[in-house]
Amino acid sequence: MKALEPTIYYNPDLTQIINGEEVMSPSPKLPHQSASGELFLLLANHVKQNKLGRVFAAPFDVILEQDFNHLQPDIFFISNANRGILQDWIRGVPDLVIEIVSPGSRKMDTVVKKGVYESYGVPECWIVFPEKVRIEIYTLVEGRYELHGTFSDEQKVQSKSTTGAVVPRECYVR
Repeated sequence: MKALEPTIYYNPDLTQIINGEEVMSPSPKLPHQSASGELFLLLANHVKQNKLGRVFAAPFDVILEQDFNHLQPDIFFISNANRGILQDWIRGVPDLVIEIVSPGSRKMDTVVKKGVYESYGVPECWIVFPEKVRIEIYTLVEGRYELHGTFSDEQKVQSKSTTGAVVPRECYVR
């Protein structure tokens, strides 16, 4: 027996435009929020200490194309060299996006949004699976994402975009 989907009440802060279609998701649950909070703190502290740029968290629009792709990555990084895209919202391509997969968002995060990021040339995309304690990092190579690495358990995560940000296991434990 399939469980009924919970009612989602309209909240413009949780609305994205993906490939021209308005998409709204429910607010994230505990595993997602725990991973998001830990990752944000680790990356933001690293970026700030090394004066690399800025780190932001959803809900905050990244406008890749007006009225066609307004996405809200769970976390994203803008380098100092790319700071011109910092406006009322982000208007352009971030250096790094992070999507944290929830049970109901798997296809949206791992296929649809990842594909959009790839098509606009986002240099690095992390897909975080809090339930599996795993992070997949994709980097853009000749216009296509290639798997840079899969990190789990006690492994340290290396990012090309944030000049070697190291993320310990605690960042994605439930």
